[in-house]
Amino acid sequence: MSPALLWFIGGFILILAEFVTPGFILVFLGLGAWVASLAVRLGWADTLGAQTAVFAGSSLVLLLMLRRWFKSWFLGFSQQAVTAGALEEYVGKSVRVITTVAPGLQGKVEFKGAQWNAEASEELLPGATGVITDVDGLCLRIRPQT
Repeated sequence: MSPALLWFIGGFILILAEFVTPGFILVFLGLGAWVASLAVRLGWADTLGAQTAVFAGSSLVLLLMLRRWFKSWFLGFSQQAVTAGALEEYVGKSVRVITTVAPGLQGKVEFKGAQWNAEASEELLPGATGVITDVDGLCLRIRPQT
């Protein structure tokens, strides 16, 4: 088998592997292998060292330049929409404090029948009512209800 064909097959396998692994990185290694295949086919990289350099360089350039664009293209910009909708759903809503929440002390609150981690800039004792001011992942930032 020719080196160009081996690089092409390797790239194809890497691109297929992207479908079963998270992270959206293997596709760029696969594309880098295809660039190396093209370089071998055109006679630009005759030695294994030159082929490896073309593979590594093109994979890195493609990863750094295109990952963000490709990722948002494949996800359909869904992550930004979910975050914006989530903030509207939570901010300003009341929560019931289950365990003490204080500056530097993460506690638990109840919101919509589920327990959430919470942070606050002022101390809130169990049984108190707080208001959600922000959402940070799975942690709610709250303030005392006035």
